[in-house]
Amino acid sequence: MAGSKIRVLIVDDSAVIRKLLEKIFSSSPDIEVVGTASDPYIARDKLVALKPDVMTLDVEMPRMDGISFLEKVMQHFPTRTIIFSSLAKTGSETYLRALEAGAIEIMEKPSIDVSQNLESLSQAIIEKVKAVAKARINPIKKHVHTAGTPVEKVKHTSLARTTHQLIAVASSTGGTEALKVFLSGMPADIPGTLVVQHMPPGFTKSFAENLNNMFPFEVKEAQEGDQVVPGRVLIAPGNYHMEITRSGAFYYVKLHQGPQLHSVRPAADYLMKSVAKFVGKNALGVVLTGMGKDGAEGLLEMKNAGAYTVAQNEETCVVYGMPAAAVALGAADKVLPLDRIAGDLLSQIQSRNAA
Repeated sequence: MAGSKIRVLIVDDSAVIRKLLEKIFSSSPDIEVVGTASDPYIARDKLVALKPDVMTLDVEMPRMDGISFLEKVMQHFPTRTIIFSSLAKTGSETYLRALEAGAIEIMEKPSIDVSQNLESLSQAIIEKVKAVAKARINPIKKHVHTAGTPVEKVKHTSLARTTHQLIAVASSTGGTEALKVFLSGMPADIPGTLVVQHMPPGFTKSFAENLNNMFPFEVKEAQEGDQVVPGRVLIAPGNYHMEITRSGAFYYVKLHQGPQLHSVRPAADYLMKSVAKFVGKNALGVVLTGMGKDGAEGLLEMKNAGAYTVAQNEETCVVYGMPAAAVALGAADKVLPLDRIAGDLLSQIQSRNAA
């Protein structure tokens, strides 16, 4: 697509929203709306005929809902997709289902009554479309054998001696599915693990509960004062930065609403810099798929403090932004495919314990 416009298909049953999105996209010289569709059946024919670079998709539509349609699209005609939905704000289950179905980004549907904020909203939507146009479609399914199949727990040597080991993970676009693959490689007594996944407020709790039902260890949305212990994964709450602090031999979570960093809150750099400070060489850091550069500086601080650090490789990333930034800074000890990261960390922990 270098040097050419990003070709967009708009799928929404609301004529008002279709016109609004067309107006927004027409303001960008890099984007061309090649077609619109009012329902999935019309959209199906236009996908085949027009072969757009990006599809914007509503969830609530006549004849077939958007998520069921997206599942079919990703099976037969994989297309980079942004969900625009009023349910993205309130329907956390809808949000997670859309990501599982293959949506790369989800945004709250723009409203015609926000004209006073339309300029900033338009710019945000345009930037998302540009980023999604560069994303990989289903890289996990192409490169990782565990995706699309029931998670089977791998038996590992007990990690009972790793009480003071801690894993810090940064992830964003594509990260909800990548985290499932990463965690599927971990044993029941996973080292205390802290995750910053860029998600809107309200969705991290249901995401954590979803993961908790999949794995033999505890996964929960972090709360102020939570202790970081083996067998527990803590997900940073939407709209709160997560850091850790140490009291004696124990580590605890601190949450705050400091300024956004890299235009996000939570930001992984907050977490990783606190891990570098309080955990040092007893920590391991991972930066997974995501747009932007959050986590890169934090991972470098962890490495400089003696931690072992890994970045996901380009081929298995939906968006090779955050890992690329980490690699460019020299922050990663290794760059690995997604399905090899968990095993590599476990091997590193076991070799440290044997030393």
